[in-house]
Amino acid sequence: MHRYLLHNDDIRDTTDTLLSPGQVGFLNGWGVFSTLRVAEGVLFAFERHYARMRYDAVRLRVPFEISSASLEKSLLALVDANGALDATLRVAIVRNKGGIFEAPGLARECDVVAFTTDLRVWGDSARLSYVPGTRFSACPFAGAKTTSWAQNLALYEEAHQRGFDEAVLLNEHGQVSECTSANLFAIKEDHVYTPPLVSSGCLPGVTRAVLLEEIQVSGFSIEERAMSPADLESSSQVFMTSSTRDLLPVLSIDERPLPQDREALGRLQRAFTGYREAYVASHRRMREVHVKETQAV
Repeated sequence: MHRYLLHNDDIRDTTDTLLSPGQVGFLNGWGVFSTLRVAEGVLFAFERHYARMRYDAVRLRVPFEISSASLEKSLLALVDANGALDATLRVAIVRNKGGIFEAPGLARECDVVAFTTDLRVWGDSARLSYVPGTRFSACPFAGAKTTSWAQNLALYEEAHQRGFDEAVLLNEHGQVSECTSANLFAIKEDHVYTPPLVSSGCLPGVTRAVLLEEIQVSGFSIEERAMSPADLESSSQVFMTSSTRDLLPVLSIDERPLPQDREALGRLQRAFTGYREAYVASHRRMREVHVKETQAV
């Protein structure tokens, strides 16, 4: 983690004491968050991250008091303070009030907290393992990215203790849902599939959405489809997606090697990288204006 954090409207040192146990969201995981890729000082796909947080906040009754423009401005100030022009940024909106253990005198309905850190090196591939019954697609909060993240962290840690890089989480029907912090895709002939949001219980990742809605690669269709473990194992390439991984190939599941069609995956990766580069270029001018305004102040 870098030196400075964002706490509501202020840039503070990460060693500052800012929170109270009586802010109920911090003890109960009552909040929403998102992890963004900062590329050349630009918050990649910020609009998508903001929209998902706002949608999840409504579902979870988390007050969401900050506008898109205000949040983006505050996050860019954090990026500047840390010199984090190419980095990972995490932002959380955490509810402060509710329940019998609410602290007296809380002025704000929610807190905005954000950090930056260096880009993580995930390696050039991943080895996965199945974990059954770890997603419940019928849950009304399925797919919400909440700060109640302990189950994902425990599953991720267990996978590492068993010698794997990540876990393939299966839902109550035995279908593929996602990983603990990434979505899954499979290439089969001229189709690229990913589990559907509603029936699989997976989280609507931003990289997943960009591939489904923005990326066009000649000869491929990219779509949702219910997937079983057998579907993964019979595909020509399985890969993970997230804001920090981009498109990461999967070598094996439970030590069973998977086919590797790196040519097809490379075409998808190049298309995604091109989309991000175009996004960054189109937003760079706004970023430069922000920096000039900040310096003038």
